[in-house]
Amino acid sequence: MSTSDSLHAETVAIRAGREHNDGALAPTLVPTTTFVTETVEEARAMALGAGASRFYSRYGNPTVAGFEDAVASLEGAEAARAFASGMGAVSAVVLGLCSTGDHIVTQRQLYAGTQMLLQMVCPRFGIDVTFVDCTEPGAFASAVVPGKTTLVLAETPANPKLDLVDLNEIGAISGPITVVDSTFATPLGQRPLDHGADLVLHSATKALAGHNDATLGVVAGARELIEWLWSFAVLQGANASPFDAMNGLRGIRTLAVRLRQQSDGAQHLAEALESRADVSEVRYPGLDSHPQRALARRQMALMGGLLSFDVAGGRDAGRRFVEGVEVAQLATSLGGPETLVTHPASTTHVNLTPDELAANGIGPGTVRVSVGLEHPDDLVADFFGALDLAERGN
Repeated sequence: MSTSDSLHAETVAIRAGREHNDGALAPTLVPTTTFVTETVEEARAMALGAGASRFYSRYGNPTVAGFEDAVASLEGAEAARAFASGMGAVSAVVLGLCSTGDHIVTQRQLYAGTQMLLQMVCPRFGIDVTFVDCTEPGAFASAVVPGKTTLVLAETPANPKLDLVDLNEIGAISGPITVVDSTFATPLGQRPLDHGADLVLHSATKALAGHNDATLGVVAGARELIEWLWSFAVLQGANASPFDAMNGLRGIRTLAVRLRQQSDGAQHLAEALESRADVSEVRYPGLDSHPQRALARRQMALMGGLLSFDVAGGRDAGRRFVEGVEVAQLATSLGGPETLVTHPASTTHVNLTPDELAANGIGPGTVRVSVGLEHPDDLVADFFGALDLAERGN
């Protein structure tokens, strides 16, 4: 969209990704796997070029292209590539950009799927990985090995304790390609490319699509980098389906109003939980008690719908709480209209060792909350009731 630089993000979310719509207001589904071409030369050009949207849907598809264009516009990027999941996007970045003998710098505070890829898969390919504390100033830059480090991968806010990475520090690193997983924040919460990062990625399954009905990943950045990843992605085969891309594009249209209400609800709930004696810690970037509150104010426009807290009483109390809520629901995802709770040590980070859980700040009673669109007073009443049950051991 040529005018996107002059428009507010809320307007871009409504207007972007319409080039392939043929005048339709709603996202247009093009479910075909392949397209007819008039000549051999036309087919050859699309097979050899990057970004063809009417050749074969593993290469590209008009519906998927619309979703990619919308994300690129929101992120202020030249281009984007969509994938079948967030992990499809992460693995494409890692394996598409790194080779045997290369080195990656990342953080200890990570989504466990990303951590397992880096810990278990990368060594099989001879790729070294260094994990740093993302909250320590200068930690990423200090771990870079000139001439060897190919990739710096950050996740902010981090899953599940909402630790933050200083985006200006990531953007100032020269040499390796810098990538930020911005799933929790969304492009309306922060734009890592504006801080100098090379690529930004999302599990668009979450808040971008926003309705728990699409499984998507996406990477955005400079066209040259996206075309390199596009070539790898064609071979990787983790391409986004047109149906999921259509739902993702529909979700982007309402992202602004959803994220604003979810942020307000999360702030309300987080403040209420801080009053409870049976809650030992509440983590939310909008709280003054967040250890990186100043950084959150500087680089985040909205604080998002995710928070975490620790239930006093450990694993059993945490289990009783997540099983005791009634308005909220026990499910392992985030960003949708329903408030969801999950017990990270038993689900999202279940494959980590006790030491790895501790390094991530995850305790036996840690609960992650994705605040939805319900009235915040109903959520507070629901959480307080479940906490009372957990404390009584019922």
